[in-house]
Amino acid sequence: MLTDSEQAELIRLTKRARVNRAIAFRARIVLACAEASDTVVARRRRTTKTTVAKWRVQFVDHRLDGLYDEPRVGAPRTIADETIEAVIVKTLETTPPGETHWSTRSMAKAAGLSHSTIGRIWRTFRLQPHRTESFKLSPDPQLVDKIRDVAGLYINPPANAVVFSVDEKSQIQALERAQPILPMDIGQPERRMHNYHRSSDSGVSRT
Repeated sequence: MLTDSEQAELIRLTKRARVNRAIAFRARIVLACAEASDTVVARRRRTTKTTVAKWRVQFVDHRLDGLYDEPRVGAPRTIADETIEAVIVKTLETTPPGETHWSTRSMAKAAGLSHSTIGRIWRTFRLQPHRTESFKLSPDPQLVDKIRDVAGLYINPPANAVVFSVDEKSQIQALERAQPILPMDIGQPERRMHNYHRSSDSGVSRT
């Protein structure tokens, strides 16, 4: 049985999957347990019946506090969970004014913490705002043959031939990507593909 306040808090936790996947997963289990058996919930959530039973019992015994991991041995923490969550959410969902990504120092200034503390939080949750990965997807069935032709031209050019390579500075011209940039997530840097659209002098959009 859930109270209205408990149900509201559980729903709020499920919406923070990008911040803490484990807590969001446990909250979904408890919400589902209010309406179905352990076996049904395990099948719906793609987990084991043992896992469902564990978090059901934890919630019955300790209510919302039962969803959180027990404190580990060591020095007492000086930063509240709410502060850490706010830093993670700001890192994932916002950008600093006039910049594309947060740095430890800009985030430290915005959050009122030291840049070393921000660095520890980012390392703990595997956040890497400074990294961007690129990828290339081509539907061309002759892609491999074309790559071999181009690579072969450089490796073994025809006799008395000069090979030129021309780059139109795509990083400057790439005003509109062919596919939206995939945002940074926990353990995953920002990703963007090479293909882009731009308008030539004749007004034709090219990739």
